[in-house]
Amino acid sequence: MSEQNSRREFLQKGFVTAAGLTVAATGAAALPEQDYSGTLEWRNKQPGMAYRRLGRTGLMISEVVSGGDPISSSNYRQLDLALEMGLNYLDMAPAYGNGDCEIAYGKFLGGSAKRNKVFLQTKVSAFLGERDRLYQDVFDRLTSEAQARIMQRVEEIRRTNLGEKPGYYLTYFPGQHNQFASSYLSSAMMPEFGERVESSKTLRKCILDSVEGSLKRVGTDHFDLLMCPHGANLGEELQSPAIYETFLELRNAGKVRFLGVTSHNAAAATLHKAAELGHYDAVQMAYNVINAGYVDQAILDASAKNVGMIAMKTAHAVATHHKALQPVPQWRIDKINRVIGGDMKAPLKAYLWVLQNPHISAVNSNLWDETFVRENLALAGKKVDILPA
Repeated sequence: MSEQNSRREFLQKGFVTAAGLTVAATGAAALPEQDYSGTLEWRNKQPGMAYRRLGRTGLMISEVVSGGDPISSSNYRQLDLALEMGLNYLDMAPAYGNGDCEIAYGKFLGGSAKRNKVFLQTKVSAFLGERDRLYQDVFDRLTSEAQARIMQRVEEIRRTNLGEKPGYYLTYFPGQHNQFASSYLSSAMMPEFGERVESSKTLRKCILDSVEGSLKRVGTDHFDLLMCPHGANLGEELQSPAIYETFLELRNAGKVRFLGVTSHNAAAATLHKAAELGHYDAVQMAYNVINAGYVDQAILDASAKNVGMIAMKTAHAVATHHKALQPVPQWRIDKINRVIGGDMKAPLKAYLWVLQNPHISAVNSNLWDETFVRENLALAGKKVDILPA
């Protein structure tokens, strides 16, 4: 089957099974409701913006959302324009600017002034580092024979991990590939030593402290979505009992509403595991015109379980602000120009390509200034033909 026919079949299936209902601001539905009895929750509904349901959460989010990477205390005023244009979802994390991104969003929100207009998503950036540290501490106390046995498992995981395969793995930021080593070690140790680590008070405290810090920096009493882990490298990382148990504690306290996870290095594995576990409401994962062939089936499977999905690193496949990664390989740019014709900028075509997928609720977008706001948010609701690659 040709890539063009495969893509067409994938999209056609979406109109039967998609979890992401697409609705324009006028209220016209582009997709029918499918086996969903929950209540849709709207915020900041504006003419000209299109909205889609974020899976089982029922949150109707703008097709283009604000990523946290560009947002800082000295760069957030452009979000006022984004709000006027109908944006209603803000992505952030403690890791961005060492908390400054969250502080900036707090300044933008002005306390409670704009809080009811947006959905807020933050992450537990410290979780994987703390988990890996705990496993490393156990490893360092093992005998040399036991360490050798663990390292054999590490090599087996490395050999069989699809996540490092070129095309599936893309480098989106400097140092990204270094994350694999510690994840492999933790995964290799999990079957034998997981009881010591995964339900530890240390991991639970890591999550609780992270959320408390984020709440304080943003100046809000709750987040709509909590993403943990932040940047999963292997599907097994989602299985940690500390995550769901602590999430329930936070939800019961009214500090978070829904649980999600993000992944740069393991989009397909993360989607499969999130759908399998059943308690993950949403996944934000790297998904773009380059890695799609490795991720599309996982998207279908997660959609069937009503898991909400937000695509990230969509434009990073064809453009980057990281000078160390410039220039982006020309063949990637050539590909997006083949599949979507016209003179539009390659990053805008990349967003538009993903938005043709009815299973995806939104694309996470870097809104560096008002030009980015106007260009990126104008893509919402647009339909284009996908051409042969």
